[in-house]
Amino acid sequence: MTTTEPPPPPPPQPPVSGTPPEGHGHGHGHGHSHSHGPAAPVSQHLRKVIAAVLIPFATAVVVGLVVLWPGGTPSHERTGVGFDRQTQAAKVTKVQELPCKDLSPSQTPPNGDTSTAEGQSAQSTATGICKKATVEVTSGEDKGRTFTEIIQPDSPRQLKQGQEVVVAYEPKAPEGLQYSVTDVNRKIPMALLAGIFALAVVVVGRLRGVMALVALAISFMVLTFFILPAILQGSNPLVVAVIGASAIMLIALYLCHGLTARTSVAVLGTLISLLLIGLLGSLFIGWAALTGNTDDNTGLIHGLYPSIDMSGLLLAGVIIGSLGVLDDVTVTQTSAVWELHQANPTMGWRGLYRAGIRIGRDHIASVVNTLVLAYAGAALPLLLLFSIAQSSVGTVANSELVAEEIVRTLIGSIGLVASVPVTTALAALVVSADRSTIPDRSTVPGRSTAPGHSTAPGRPSTAGATRASRGGKGRRRKR
Repeated sequence: MTTTEPPPPPPPQPPVSGTPPEGHGHGHGHGHSHSHGPAAPVSQHLRKVIAAVLIPFATAVVVGLVVLWPGGTPSHERTGVGFDRQTQAAKVTKVQELPCKDLSPSQTPPNGDTSTAEGQSAQSTATGICKKATVEVTSGEDKGRTFTEIIQPDSPRQLKQGQEVVVAYEPKAPEGLQYSVTDVNRKIPMALLAGIFALAVVVVGRLRGVMALVALAISFMVLTFFILPAILQGSNPLVVAVIGASAIMLIALYLCHGLTARTSVAVLGTLISLLLIGLLGSLFIGWAALTGNTDDNTGLIHGLYPSIDMSGLLLAGVIIGSLGVLDDVTVTQTSAVWELHQANPTMGWRGLYRAGIRIGRDHIASVVNTLVLAYAGAALPLLLLFSIAQSSVGTVANSELVAEEIVRTLIGSIGLVASVPVTTALAALVVSADRSTIPDRSTVPGRSTAPGHSTAPGRPSTAGATRASRGGKGRRRKR
């Protein structure tokens, strides 16, 4: 007996242009928009659950900002040491090359021993050519005042005519020694590089890139106007860091990725990971007896503001430093789970979690390696000093300077590793719970499950598919 075969179903993706065929427009229209547009919305129930968690958290962050808002950086009398010096802009107007012995006749003559750094410097000064630079102050009350600066031949910074420099001012010094060159003015190249970065972000990211730059500016504002002044005012560095990092996280994620359930899941994953980092940091920084006062800069901070808890400042730095990478990991994992669900709506939470965690393992390997190398690169001069001293690995790791970086790296890496399964599980539970709350209309009397009357856009309408999605083994049962 010859039977007429039914026409084959339409392809899963609708044509780019034109009107979809009659009877399939509703389901295919939604499928297209979900694949190329924003994430599919979750149910009203799940939105209420997410809001019940995030709204109190956001309220607590706002209250913390209001209560701990410092109102500005506390003033102090300048010490004239290190960064705590008055500085002005200046310009090198003239450079002369003269024998060093004519510029420094009172210097102790060399003894011929060049095996030490002091001996080499003395020999170079006695026989080399030095530079005598005339520098003009271009800002401040002494604008137009000139002074001279002697540059030794072995000096790492060699000045040239027309160069913009930064000079330090010490009012208590003799008149001829009140000004000295401390650095080069790098404002123009730094501003140009920042402009290139902003242009690249906007050209590639378009509107998302613009929002990312806005979020970056807000993050710097929170850091400059809240976190740093609040710590200087004497507030607990850990509390300030948690509140400030939470504010940055909420603003940056929702501003860049929208007020959606997908972003809310990423926020929850980031929050849980930050709490873990805070707990581990508090435990191991105290256990390892890390003081946070390890160099001249931290010593100057402690001298100016003795009430600051330096170990708490170290922990605050760990939390803030981990936040940026955490945002990247949690957003990526959440997006991966959402896309997996849209590609195969029959997958349950177990299937989504297994697929998402496979993606996360690759992400973990690259992110941890990046974090470790970033800290190693920042501490490279210090590691070179230990290498020159031929210290053993155990001696190097036990020193507080290196131990701080090791603890910082390991705690941040543990938080990053934990954020992958946590965020993936949250995203899988949210997506699968939303899918299973939709009733199976094929069992409702009077409902048609014909191809032209799909009960849920972009979702299967059969009871078997629904049961498969609940069990997490949709592919096996579909067979």
